[in-house]
Amino acid sequence: LRRAGVTPGEIGAALKAKRKEYQLRQEEVAEFAQVSERFVREVEKGKATVRLDKLMDVLAVVGLELVATQRVPEQLKPYRG
Repeated sequence: LRRAGVTPGEIGAALKAKRKEYQLRQEEVAEFAQVSERFVREVEKGKATVRLDKLMDVLAVVGLELVATQRVPEQLKPYRG
């Protein structure tokens, strides 16, 4: 099964790029999002298993958001009415 959409690594890279654009340290992002600095570091490194609520808080600090979009996966197209 192929994953669709963005990867954890791409999310981490986007966070890091925006953080640097705003000239923020990981520690500052963590403080604003009320998470640990370690959490911010893990997201930036592309860790795949992070808490979604915390991730959304961290992304919001730098003006990013995670958005779900609707699509029909290839394997389900035969079942589509």
